Amino acid sequence: MENIDHLRVSQNASIEEAFVQIDANTLGIVFVTDGEDRVVGCVTDGDIRRQLLAQHDMSVAIGTFMVREFTWAPANAPRAHILKLLDHRVHVVPVLDDERRLVKVCTRQSFQLEDEVEMFARARAPARISFGGGGSDLTHHFFDQGGMVISATIGKYAYASMRRRQDGSVKLYSHDLKQTVEAASLSDLQFDGQLDLIKSVVKLINPAYGFEIEASTDFPVGSGLGGSASLAVAIIGCFNEFRPDPWTRYQIAEMAFQAERLNLNIAGGWQDQYAAAFGGFNYMEFSAGDNLVTPLRLEAGIQRELEASTVLCYTRKNRNSGNIHVDQKNRMQSGAAQDAIQRQKDLTVEMKRHLLRGELYQYGRLLHEAWKAKREMSSLISNSDIDTAYETAIANGALGGKILGAGGGGYLMFFVPPFERYKVIDALEKLGYASERVSLDEGGLVSWKTRLGDNAG
Repeated sequence: MENIDHLRVSQNASIEEAFVQIDANTLGIVFVTDGEDRVVGCVTDGDIRRQLLAQHDMSVAIGTFMVREFTWAPANAPRAHILKLLDHRVHVVPVLDDERRLVKVCTRQSFQLEDEVEMFARARAPARISFGGGGSDLTHHFFDQGGMVISATIGKYAYASMRRRQDGSVKLYSHDLKQTVEAASLSDLQFDGQLDLIKSVVKLINPAYGFEIEASTDFPVGSGLGGSASLAVAIIGCFNEFRPDPWTRYQIAEMAFQAERLNLNIAGGWQDQYAAAFGGFNYMEFSAGDNLVTPLRLEAGIQRELEASTVLCYTRKNRNSGNIHVDQKNRMQSGAAQDAIQRQKDLTVEMKRHLLRGELYQYGRLLHEAWKAKREMSSLISNSDIDTAYETAIANGALGGKILGAGGGGYLMFFVPPFERYKVIDALEKLGYASERVSLDEGGLVSWKTRLGDNAG
């Protein structure tokens, strides 16, 4: 009952006045207040009848015979508590605030569900490390010749939070870039170099409501870990939480590809988007007709050993992967890189076999062969600094390695046998490079919704 005026009466009010209120609220009860509007008791129609039988006087103040001990619930009481009171004791439960002022009353018929509260969505999507086949996931190659890639996602993530607005305005924020973009509507967002990837994703989704997005990552821009795809997938995951018919992981990956590769015209392959959406250790196959993601079920011990044997080395140099992919495309079309890309695919098939069988030393040596083939795909993939770091790691015990992503900078990855790991790390540190452990991720995109009120207290 939203109007509580007929539920209260002063302790100095007469029986006649109380009857008027009881008749108006139709609940058979009225709550008695003191001079500061605090509830100090209650009176039912039964209480009044008994008083009149004892004393035939309608002018008697109800404060003289009100019930001072009565059942009530605090304003912050859980719904279940009020339901229990209604089920066990009374047919009307007054809800009082901290000052014992009446907020509302609950009955079996009028105790409605809580009003809908504001919700926001969160999502995270992992970055990836690729083992073999990079470059064969470019459309201009696999459309006629097919492609395959082996990759795994790691415990580095892109994060996004999103909430809907009551108006149609848009607010975007990147913690990594420390940039904020605001617009009166989605159509007012322009591609101008400020958070263009996020703009491209939200324009593709084209929601019929305003929204706010915050985004951040665990890795630097241009790291070679497929970070832009991870961020796009995370943002799509947030919007997916508000859909009655959620997109599948394939659809999410393909939307992320469209937002970056087609709408922004940034050259690159397909593997990053599928890795971020699916997560885990995967063998991906690309063709003109379809793209398929097949999980590789490595034994637990093999996977743990692979983690322990992998060293990531950050070169502290970012790179423009789009320029490198354009150069690769030109070289492939001229035939200069065709043998190298075919060699990459052949090595990927061999890698899959050795990984599934747990033959990690053989896999490590194939990484070295794959790196040699990758360097032939474009002169922009490596440089003197990368070559020096790579040769230093090999000289100190690494079996093989590669630059992650398109090349030119970002992260190097090495496979290092036991008792050689710290020699490699120490040697790389002398060159000024920081090394990291790898933790594999198996969940891929994870998204969820949360009540804003719960978090705001």
